Amino acid sequence: MGSVSATPAARELLREIVADHGPVLFHQSGGCCDGSSPMCYPANGFLIGDADVKLGEIDGMPFYIGGAQYERWKHTDLVLDVVAGRGGMFSLDNGRERRFLIRSTLCEAPDTADR
Repeated sequence: MGSVSATPAARELLREIVADHGPVLFHQSGGCCDGSSPMCYPANGFLIGDADVKLGEIDGMPFYIGGAQYERWKHTDLVLDVVAGRGGMFSLDNGRERRFLIRSTLCEAPDTADR
């Protein structure tokens, strides 16, 4: 199954955001526009749905993914990174001239040739 990790640049931006806002959470919905980027919210500022899946944590901050998106991406390893630009309208990275971005790679499939 997939996992989530972060680049040093993403961890640095996360530290800045946590210093300004306190604990946060990430949510990756897989929708269009802002929903295609990982969104960063105050920990108590986003209601996690029953279908959302906790994929892991980045420096103690939970990272959730929408259930439908999880089904499409469950065989990928997600890497939280940062690029120049503006974050999503409601995401805490907005206005910092850097935004979070997800990069992904397929998980290595187990070798079944030996079975």
